[in-house]
Amino acid sequence: MRITSAVVDPALLDLPWDIPLEEWPAEHLVALPQGISRHIVRFVKLNDVVYALKETRERIAEKEYDLLRALERIDFPAVEAVGMVNDRLDKAGEPLETVLITRHLQFSLPYRALFSHTLRPDTLNRLLDALAALIVRMHLTGFSWGDCSLSNTLFRRDAGAFAAYLVDAETGNLYPRLSEGQRSEDIEILRLNIFGELLDLEAAELLHESIDPEAVVDDIVARYERLWHEVTYEQEVPRDARHDIERRIRRLNELGFDVAEVDMSTVDKGYRIRPKVVDAGYHTRRLLRLTGLDAEENQARQLLNDLDTYRAESLLTDEQQAAHRWLTEVFEPVVRAVPASLRRKLEPQEIFTQVIQHKWLLSERAKRDVGMAAAVQSYLTDVLAKKPDEQAVLGVEVGSLAGGGL
Repeated sequence: MRITSAVVDPALLDLPWDIPLEEWPAEHLVALPQGISRHIVRFVKLNDVVYALKETRERIAEKEYDLLRALERIDFPAVEAVGMVNDRLDKAGEPLETVLITRHLQFSLPYRALFSHTLRPDTLNRLLDALAALIVRMHLTGFSWGDCSLSNTLFRRDAGAFAAYLVDAETGNLYPRLSEGQRSEDIEILRLNIFGELLDLEAAELLHESIDPEAVVDDIVARYERLWHEVTYEQEVPRDARHDIERRIRRLNELGFDVAEVDMSTVDKGYRIRPKVVDAGYHTRRLLRLTGLDAEENQARQLLNDLDTYRAESLLTDEQQAAHRWLTEVFEPVVRAVPASLRRKLEPQEIFTQVIQHKWLLSERAKRDVGMAAAVQSYLTDVLAKKPDEQAVLGVEVGSLAGGGL
């Protein structure tokens, strides 16, 4: 046996690598919601860290490991590659397949776990928006997925929306830039895969009767094309309307994309501009810079809005000072108010955004500002306590959940 690992965890050596994953005893495993996979996937918990193990051929594991490491270096939303276990032999000396190890993404769920009840149109719309944004971001980086689908994606709650993460990269390739043909191929694969996944949900009576699978696949492609056009199209700006350039950049920032530079050339009546969009995460990076908090894009947008409101109400001109005081006087007290028994429900940033929304609803109902303390207590009692744990669903009998996820 040979282990190649980016994270040194000696406990990995103690796992029963001489047994096929499918036969691992339950004492080594934890049960988590899983998606559909062509491979055997199991989860283990070592030193309070949950790892996903996928059994596959050595060449495929090595390629996926390298790709996930490359995506991590460019801060792309994907699961983190931890290591590979090669040259495995069973007790009889027969070779076993290689195992790819990734770190489980906390507070994430496969799409089927979100649909334990009937999938409603508004939930589907939020998932499709997240998936379209993921694929646009992917194509901007030069990554061709080769197997775009809901099954190969994990979703985290993001202030009323969802954030999507790539969880299976074995069919992917990373290029300096994608051609139109490569982009089109990815989208056609997406169309076919999602159509099949929705038909499966429909057969299991988990799809709302108003949802037409064929219309949905047309919709996801349209969402992708609209977003791709917005972040890449060339725009002609009249000479006397240079503010349109700033407006275009602000609109891209509002969509969550950073602009590294703007290519400009003169035309007869003005300028032709094309922003060079480098990545998503505009609000995420601003929040991290100001407060040190790491959040999803929509969460970051709402947290920044609350920070800006606090700054205006406190009459603070220094942005960094306002951020520090907001963190210590507003955000941290809310997080500390969550009892230990409820902290596995949602991550702190999501809890705070939901508290903000709950406070607004209570204030609207009372026709006055109810205050943060009352809103927090009401949210903890009436909302959070009734939610399922999403950090990790442990204690479920192994084998009782759908197989796969990588």
